Amino acid sequence: MFKHLLLPTDGTALSEDAVRRGMRFARELGAKVTGFYAMPEFRVMGYTTAMLKDTETMFETQAVAHAEAVLGYVQAAAQKEGVACDTVMTTSDRPYEAIIKAAQDRGCDLILMASHGRRGVEGFLLGSETQKVLAHSRIPVLVHR
Repeated sequence: MFKHLLLPTDGTALSEDAVRRGMRFARELGAKVTGFYAMPEFRVMGYTTAMLKDTETMFETQAVAHAEAVLGYVQAAAQKEGVACDTVMTTSDRPYEAIIKAAQDRGCDLILMASHGRRGVEGFLLGSETQKVLAHSRIPVLVHR
């Protein structure tokens, strides 16, 4: 069946639950896992060049620290379940594209991810990365809610 799962996470409680369930699923299948996190891109937040450089450096430092913490959770869940796991972080303001690319680049045969279940105006305004992955991925997607 499935041999390599991609587990994208955004660090939320719902996403962490999907990671735990994904690890149990991987263990049952004898599959390996790749944890994935997409950091947001830096956006200009100042009006002087010196201010921009300092702000960008701080932003990048904090983003990497957050990504490492989120992916550390994935590693700990894998270790608890005895599942082989590696992790990938990238920078992208289009997480769904980064998720699909990571799955393709890593040879994953299943993407298992959470859905926050946004609907109506909230879903329209915020969008749903899960919906976008479902719409654009040629790799099967299993959605946890």
